[in-house]
This record gives sequence, C-alpha cells and structure tokens, in this order.
Amino acid sequence: MAEYPFPIEQLEKTIGYEFKDKQIIKTALTHSSYANEQRIHGKKAKCAFNERLEFLGDSVLSLITSEYIFDKFSDSPEGYLTKVRAAVVCSKSLALFANKINLGAYLLLGKGEEETGRTNPKILENAFEALLAAIYLDSNHSKDIVSKFLLPVMENEIEEASKNEINRDYKSALQQFVQSNGTDKLSYMCVAEHGPDHAKEFEIEVRLNSNVVGKGKGKTKREAEQRAAKEACVLFDVKWDI
Repeated sequence: MAEYPFPIEQLEKTIGYEFKDKQIIKTALTHSSYANEQRIHGKKAKCAFNERLEFLGDSVLSLITSEYIFDKFSDSPEGYLTKVRAAVVCSKSLALFANKINLGAYLLLGKGEEETGRTNPKILENAFEALLAAIYLDSNHSKDIVSKFLLPVMENEIEEASKNEINRDYKSALQQFVQSNGTDKLSYMCVAEHGPDHAKEFEIEVRLNSNVVGKGKGKTKREAEQRAAKEACVLFDVKWDI
C-alpha cells in the first residue's frame, strides 16, 4: 500500500520544475483540513493552506489559456474563444489535469479527507490551481515557465474543445433562424482558396440575400461554412445548442 503523501521531489520531476522555495509548494499541496487538524492538536498555531494560492492560480490559468487560445484560433470570433476556454478551465478538466500528474498523491490532507480526498474532483481542481500559482510566484512571476508546464498538459483538451465547437451544426441553427424570420434567402459562397492541393484553405462567405453576414476559413469547405455560419449566429444572437 502506498504511503502518502509522496515526496515533493517526485512531483518536481513530473512537472519539470524545481522549487527554490519549498514552503510555497508545500502550502500549495496543503488542504485546509490538514491545517485545521494541526491547529486543533496544537502542533502548529498557524499552518498555511492552499486557498489563497488557489485564488491567484485561477487568474494565472485563465490568462495563459486565453492567450494561447487567442493566438491559436486567430480567425475565430469571441464567442468561439469563450466556449473553448470554458470547456478547458471547467472543474472537470482541471481535475483531469491534476490526475495526469497524480497530484492527489502529494496532498497533505486531514484524517477525515484521507479516504476520498485524493480523488475528490473539487480538492484536485483547487490544488491544481494552487500549484500553478506556486510555480508563478516561485519563478518570479514568469508566465513562460508556468506555460511550459501547463500547455502540454491541456493541449489535447483544447483540441477536443475546438473540434466540438467546429462540429456543432451552426448551419442548421442559422437556417432555422432565417426560416422563422421570413422569406430571406441564405447562401454560401467560396470567395478564395489558398495553398497547394494537399493543404488548401478555403474562405467562405455566408450571405443573407446579398448581404455578407459571416465569414469563415477552414481546411475544408464544410469547416469554413460552419465557421461562417457561426459568425452569423453570433451576429444575430442565434442559439445553437442543437
């Protein structure tokens, strides 16, 4: 049976970062239940735990994720970026990221949390955010160093969230909206193609009668049409949960 918590040095090796200040990573891994037990039993008058670091880590996570998505999906509208980010920084995803590095095995938990705390999604989510803050502070506020650890952990989820957004049927949502609002004619036109045959990029405009209401680019015409339709959906405030 494994002895918990695992040594911090093992976590440092996993995340590729060695802390100069060992106390800050210990604080990031300390749950409030452990700190409270220490105080109650008189072992420590005050034992730091990770809630303050969690607060900072939430902002560090949001900024790094937002910058990465903003740069990666440079042709996508704000609504698309917001939905991709929301899918990646949700509680479920953060707990998944924590499990990828076996973060639960390093936590300092009170006896009441030992049985389920190391797999508790909320505890893992909070600890992961605290870990990001610890790296950020220990590295003298370096977003680059945090990103070096964070982005490889979350890249797959960003790709999946992006695919889910692209695969939503925005064309159908837009068509239903147009049909329910009169006899206007909706059409899609390929206005440009770039690149060699094996790596083409298509530019599509969606038009309502003769007015351009959305534009999109993609590796296939379908992908470009969906992105154009999404831009139009955002313009007309169309709900696309279909």
